[in-house]
Amino acid sequence: MNGTTSAAPRSRRRRAFLIAAGVAGGAFAIGAYRFYRPRDRLTAPAALRAGSGEAILTAWIKLATDGTITVQVPRQEMGQGIASTLALIVAEEMDADPAQVRFEQAPIDPVYANATLLGDAVPFRPDDEGAIARLMRLTQFKFGEVLGVQATGGSTSVRDAWGPMRQAGAVARAMLLQAAAARFGVAPDALSVAGGVIEHKATGRRATFGELALDAAKLTVPRDVAPKGPARFTLLGKPQRRLDLASKVDGSAIFGIDTRVPGMVYAAIAQCPVFGGSLAKMDAAKAKARRGVRAVFDIPATSTSAAAVVVVAEHYWQAKSALGEVGITWNEGQHATFDTAALRSRYEELLATGEARVYDRAGDLAAGFAGARTQLAADYFVPYLAHATMEPMNCTAVVRSAGTCQVWVGSQAPTLVKWFAARAAGVDADKVTVHTPYLGGGFGRRAEMDVVVQAVTIARRLPDTPVQLIWSREEDMTHDVYRPMAAARFRAALGDDGAIVAWHNRIVSQSCTGALTARLLPAAASDLMKDKTTVEGAFDLPYALPNRVVEHVLAHAPVPVGYWRSVGHSYNAFFTESFIDECAAAAGEDPIAYRLALLRHQPRFRRLLEVVAEKSGWYTPPAAGVARGVAIAESFGSIVAQVAEVQITDGAPRVRRVTCAVDCGFAVNPDIVAAQMESGIVFGLTAALYGEISVKRGRVEQANFPAYPMLRMADTPRIDVHIVESGLEHLGGIGEPGTPPIAPAVCNAIARLTGKRIRSLPIRL
Repeated sequence: MNGTTSAAPRSRRRRAFLIAAGVAGGAFAIGAYRFYRPRDRLTAPAALRAGSGEAILTAWIKLATDGTITVQVPRQEMGQGIASTLALIVAEEMDADPAQVRFEQAPIDPVYANATLLGDAVPFRPDDEGAIARLMRLTQFKFGEVLGVQATGGSTSVRDAWGPMRQAGAVARAMLLQAAAARFGVAPDALSVAGGVIEHKATGRRATFGELALDAAKLTVPRDVAPKGPARFTLLGKPQRRLDLASKVDGSAIFGIDTRVPGMVYAAIAQCPVFGGSLAKMDAAKAKARRGVRAVFDIPATSTSAAAVVVVAEHYWQAKSALGEVGITWNEGQHATFDTAALRSRYEELLATGEARVYDRAGDLAAGFAGARTQLAADYFVPYLAHATMEPMNCTAVVRSAGTCQVWVGSQAPTLVKWFAARAAGVDADKVTVHTPYLGGGFGRRAEMDVVVQAVTIARRLPDTPVQLIWSREEDMTHDVYRPMAAARFRAALGDDGAIVAWHNRIVSQSCTGALTARLLPAAASDLMKDKTTVEGAFDLPYALPNRVVEHVLAHAPVPVGYWRSVGHSYNAFFTESFIDECAAAAGEDPIAYRLALLRHQPRFRRLLEVVAEKSGWYTPPAAGVARGVAIAESFGSIVAQVAEVQITDGAPRVRRVTCAVDCGFAVNPDIVAAQMESGIVFGLTAALYGEISVKRGRVEQANFPAYPMLRMADTPRIDVHIVESGLEHLGGIGEPGTPPIAPAVCNAIARLTGKRIRSLPIRL
């Protein structure tokens, strides 16, 4: 990343070494060979079952005698197109006819674990290739394989599945070739494969994949088959149809809230409106007397969810209406006076005096500032944000008297669903069956276990009765796990040539990882371990900053926080790219030219800036009353540069056009890459223009969309996406990287247009 060498203090290097040594020592204690050896990702687990006329070729592929290829997709489809993308990878390696490819949700098994998600979490800069950093990444990755959690997040789905799913497709192709060679009495290398058909051109004999399926499934799975090189790709890198699109257009797609089970009843819930409160008393007489009501009871608070009152009825509206007639008195507890205005003041104190942990240090900061004639300082702030997923939070569960449990839920972490449902139901995990339908929006929210634990707890009170728990929008908005409130303070010194010679960035926020750990595994919760998400997009900047310190002050508050699309990058990109623009202005330089100079050792970043400058018409004058702003950010292995064109209409900013250039290494399906950039931009614009969750008297003030508006179609700008590829060695994620640059690009445009710097979101002129 950076053109300078990071020289960490001896104490920091020693601490990192001790951590790495401890983890590695633990691995050796359980058997280094077993821990670090390559994992078997091909053998089908017992949970994978073949249907009528189907054969299982590997853990990832079922092939029917009619030629239908069903790919096991281990990640959750929530609009990002991952089901289609992963199926396409297999189809490419098999030389299959894409029209015959289908997908289904993979069963829960460690073979489908997302190890990359944990491997990405180590708090080292991406350009740190030292022995300790490499060992930590490998160890975390291997720990992820051993833990075996299937989870979708961190824009890791393609990056994690790229190797095993390509291998699975190549192996399936080899098995089919071997079966055809035996049938034709020829050598496998005398055969050709295209469009799901194997042909011996010398004799004209042909066989479809379906005709060979049962024979191929009897063969030993080969282990030494190499996937294709990119030069042989015929499907990847070209626009392909999405496999989930038709069902979502015609309404046949099943989301969690569409679950219907015979005998199902519905539950409505009211949770304590004050963080950390409890139920004092309730009067349920009127509610119980209403038609259709089956039960009214309370659920105590747990580490995953708040204290609540539940009404169960034959229909949801009956349950919701009856809930309104329950007389509830809450014990508001110690946080009844908490408000975010006071917390913001506390953040200002922490920026000045809080105990900070250094995440990145290079050069001599004091020497860099000494004698510099131009010095800048600025503070930035962002509020809490909600996820506001379109599909309301919901979960359907049934706990059987026979000691089994079934759960239907759109979740980003089905393995965790299995574990937490088992605990809530009082059964062993192998007695829990999890069904994962489509997710109507995730963004990190559906990695949480609150609604699962609640639904199973309710179902346990009503044995053998399927219960669908639905949160109202008000419950969702006021009981989310929010994107953290964050603040940042910058100081920079410029040399005589305008280049940055000293950079000090201090950030204050809660820890998403610490908060999630406290909810899911309270015994392991601790402030000792660093959380990379607090500083990502700040401690790993690509710019040449020879003397720098980036540090974080950990804050605590009763507001629950969690992962939100692009996590720390979502606010740190706003902070850093806005302040870089301030430095450019102080140096009297064009914002893109200034960045290009700071990126002299970063060819991928430079190329993206050059492309976005050209495609946006950066160097041509904009229309009267319009200004352009630029920002660039790397997140999840991909780099995105954006130029926003902004005008002021009726005293408010209106974004007319966004030009986006993205380098994700290799675009597996360019249509999906472009769609995700558009999606991330709209998501980020909503947050920049409107997003704010505030708390007063311990209560969230925004309860529904009128108080927490979304960007509407009429206000959505024209978005032009340009894909710039840099090769498979730079394969990056795509679901989140479109979000971080948009807020600073818009705010930088406003500064050029009005002369006013926007240092606090949402934007208010």
